Amino acid sequence: MLILEDHLLLTLDDVTGKAVVDASYREQVAAGALLVELALLGRVDLAGDGNGGRVGRIVVRDTSPTGSVLLDDALVVVRSREGSTPKALIGPIAKTKPADAALEALAARGILRREHGRVLGIFPTTRWPAADSRHEDAVRADLWRVLVDGAAPAERTGALVALLAATNQAGRVLAAGGMRGAPAGTGGGRSWTLAERRAVDRRAEELARSSWAGEAVRAYVEEVTAVILAGATVATAAAATS
Repeated sequence: MLILEDHLLLTLDDVTGKAVVDASYREQVAAGALLVELALLGRVDLAGDGNGGRVGRIVVRDTSPTGSVLLDDALVVVRSREGSTPKALIGPIAKTKPADAALEALAARGILRREHGRVLGIFPTTRWPAADSRHEDAVRADLWRVLVDGAAPAERTGALVALLAATNQAGRVLAAGGMRGAPAGTGGGRSWTLAERRAVDRRAEELARSSWAGEAVRAYVEEVTAVILAGATVATAAAATS
């Protein structure tokens, strides 16, 4: 599973198939998730002193296939714009609609179901309820261990937390799943309190700033998530004034 796919599963309601968070910038988050995963795989990096490029610009380290069409397509975009900043790459990758492609792939693998409907009986819409939630439950259990129990995250989980923290979604995403992920015998069927959600958001922000990965990778992720945060802020402001 890609980090992008994990993020999509977490941000969709399993029953209704609707997004539990603002989906207006979903493709931008998806583009950022792909850039982050390419860095974790060692395919791309940020140039530093002595790299022969401008500091802070993206450089391609490895062009070999990743085994994922989505990652390979994103890498093609990066290669065509090597030397750009993360900010300059989010848009071009988002235009390829990676989130839409990932949702279709998850449905083809039997993890989500595609359901068509209409809003107000007029406007067509597509929803993505869960068909098989076993992987999502495992991801939620891992996030619970890190965000609630305070365990140190593995590098991949740290990257997912950083993406959730960038858009202030960690608490909302865990709360949307109820107490799924809680250790056996705890939590029951109760709902999350606002204080619990905010505590998770604070923990996610702390982890995003901590040493969950090597310095170079963490600096890269911070650049990418900063771009996503800026985009989310603009989208939220636009929605508030519309």
